[in-house]
Amino acid sequence: MEYKELGKTGIKVPEIGLGTWLYSGGREPLLNGLDMGAFLIDTAEGYGTEVAVGDAISERRNEVFLATKVSPSNLRYDDVLIAADRSLHNLATDYIDLYQVHWPNPGIPIEETMGAMDHLIMEGKVRFVGVSNFSAEQLRLAQGHFRNQIVSNQVLYNLIDRHIESEVMPYCEANNITVIAYSPFGQNLDSLKESFNGELGRIALEVGKTEAQVALNWCIAKEKVIV
Repeated sequence: MEYKELGKTGIKVPEIGLGTWLYSGGREPLLNGLDMGAFLIDTAEGYGTEVAVGDAISERRNEVFLATKVSPSNLRYDDVLIAADRSLHNLATDYIDLYQVHWPNPGIPIEETMGAMDHLIMEGKVRFVGVSNFSAEQLRLAQGHFRNQIVSNQVLYNLIDRHIESEVMPYCEANNITVIAYSPFGQNLDSLKESFNGELGRIALEVGKTEAQVALNWCIAKEKVIV
């Protein structure tokens, strides 16, 4: 497993972490991933998997870089603080390594949200703050109302969907923000294979890797991208 710095934090995280959207695999797959070096585990209050993640890592919390997200309906100042405490309870921990705004909410002033994030860092409940599904302009606005540094933006990115390359990725690269690419296989690996008329399989055969490995490597070959 290779590692990259998260933003400019000095903290190294795996290039390939473990996401838990629609996850129902229990403890063992997460623990097996941890044994193989994938110690970044990502969840969200909206996933409904925080309790499962907390249970899986309960005896190995100090080995895990734990990421979760606050839902867009909870971005008012007080609601962020309440949501963070709820996530801490669900995850059975007293701190979150990376707390992310899951989606922007244009109905709530971003200064409320980021002010609450600053407060959570000051309290020691959160180490670092990131966002998810933010455009470059939304990132600029969020950083402008945040005393600390936004360290990551978790966005859709894969061989099929490359929309972030026009504005989001250049902004992140220029501002030392790590891109966390979700759905690196698109809808699923079969749909990714079909989209390239067998070319993915040809490349995999040529380099002696699986098609999944080729698709993942395409993402993480970018300097500031992890998946």
